[in-house]
Amino acid sequence: MKNFTTIIKTIVTEKSSIRQESGQYTFLVKRSATKIDIKNAVKALYGADVDRVRILISPKKTRMYGRGRIMIKRPVQKKAIVTLKGKQTIDPSKILEHKPKKK
Repeated sequence: MKNFTTIIKTIVTEKSSIRQESGQYTFLVKRSATKIDIKNAVKALYGADVDRVRILISPKKTRMYGRGRIMIKRPVQKKAIVTLKGKQTIDPSKILEHKPKKK
């Protein structure tokens, strides 16, 4: 899987901001991404060594409205919590520029 398509966006919440102080970063990733794909993508995009990747899948959220009709409020999402090695830090809003290899 391509490194630039594995990670969709960073998740910035109060809880994820607290985790960033201890070297854990939260990303929204593709549903087909594996832990190895996410690890390689963080290495390529941010240049940081990954210690551990944890994945969680949040189920879709539905509610009823009208006469028993169902409305989907939130689709299924896959999140990854990435722990970096040592005291490394990254800026999730900035990625490294992709430099093509010279022949």
